[in-house]
Amino acid sequence: MRDSTSPPAAELDRRRRLLVLATCCASIVVVVMDISIVNVALPSIRRDLHASVSGLQWTVDAYTLVLAGFLVLAGSTADRIGRRRVFRAGLIVFGLGSLLCGLAPDIGWLIAARALQAVGGTMLNPVAMAIIATTFPGPAERARAIGVFGSMSGLSLGLGPILGGALVDGFGWRAIFWINVPIVAVAIVGTVLFVPESRAARARRFDPVGQALMILMLGSVVFAIIESGTAGWTSPVILGLLAVTVLSVLGILGYEPRRADPLLELRLFRSVSFSSAILTALFALCGFGAFLFVTTLYLQDVRGMSALTAGLCLLPVGVLIALLSPLTGRLVGTRGPRLPLMVSGTALALGGGASIWLGPATPLPVVLAIYLLFGVFQGTVNPPITNSAVSGMPRSMAGLAASLASAGRQTGTTLGVAIAGTIVGTAASRGGTAFIGAAHAVWWLVSGLGVAILLLALLNTERATHAG
Repeated sequence: MRDSTSPPAAELDRRRRLLVLATCCASIVVVVMDISIVNVALPSIRRDLHASVSGLQWTVDAYTLVLAGFLVLAGSTADRIGRRRVFRAGLIVFGLGSLLCGLAPDIGWLIAARALQAVGGTMLNPVAMAIIATTFPGPAERARAIGVFGSMSGLSLGLGPILGGALVDGFGWRAIFWINVPIVAVAIVGTVLFVPESRAARARRFDPVGQALMILMLGSVVFAIIESGTAGWTSPVILGLLAVTVLSVLGILGYEPRRADPLLELRLFRSVSFSSAILTALFALCGFGAFLFVTTLYLQDVRGMSALTAGLCLLPVGVLIALLSPLTGRLVGTRGPRLPLMVSGTALALGGGASIWLGPATPLPVVLAIYLLFGVFQGTVNPPITNSAVSGMPRSMAGLAASLASAGRQTGTTLGVAIAGTIVGTAASRGGTAFIGAAHAVWWLVSGLGVAILLLALLNTERATHAG
């Protein structure tokens, strides 16, 4: 089952293991950064490609929706046919999708290229997590490696708008996609040279019915939310999509438990810690996705900032993520995820509540101070999610467990953008007080999600376990 040219994880020296970790971190940088980096380019894309608000929503959500829908399949497939093989293929597809995004002649082509990008991304994020979990067999060492990986995820999400702003102002919005190509090339070389092949002890069979039900569930609910702004919630199409969503959920609950190798291993959710991690990922990234979507439009369309200036205004978020994520990873490794999640939920609730008071002329220091809260939130939320989802799971389930955690993140981001875009709707094109008023409902939602994360942290009394 193992590649004859690749030594098992237990035989790798420390230098080789760190190079594997660095290669995996390079993949998470491009995949996660492309969730947030595109937000700061949305006004430029709208002007250049004459896109509507729903077109902008789909530019973000075509990426995160495909990630959410196929991450579980990619993780289980990697467990079956080889994680390095799938990881390498993902890098190639992601690089090709990035190149095509930069060449897109209209919004439809851009959305399609974003979906292709995401197909590659599905083979990277959860598979990289599984590679790390098998490369670092020691519980303490694995916890530290997972903490570094989770920190890079949060850091990439926070720094994406800053880098994006510099690229948009300096070279145009297409450069935010072209920047991925050299990073992917380096990661491909690192994969070939350093990453060992690994597989699960027992191959899981493909579940086409479960995959179809999952895509129907996610696609129909997101499409209904985004298009409800123009069609209306009482439209037969929207009501039909919501009915498909409900039927898909019922189908998953009824069909998946009867399969020997289900796409969604529902028994994993019997763990309070694992279930809390998935819900926390969903709530956290829903709040952060809504924050980024509304904030970049607010800074550029309401306050008239350039893309670079708007990105720099999000610097407090990126700096705090960079400072807090490694510390949080170490704290989770020694004391468990509860305290960091309590801090994270509180910060998100306060950030959402404080954002309600933002206006066209709010002093910039006040704006930046509010964004500090979102930096604290994002800097303390990713390591505990990642660790809680993977630690304590059987080695054979590493790819699947990581996939479910990643799917929760991407589903949250997708819903956050869809809901926020639908709420601000046509007010986004009018700007000024119209946009500010519409955004109030988004900030109330964000604040409520923070409270939900805090409650999950308080209710989850299980300590993170670390499987040997």
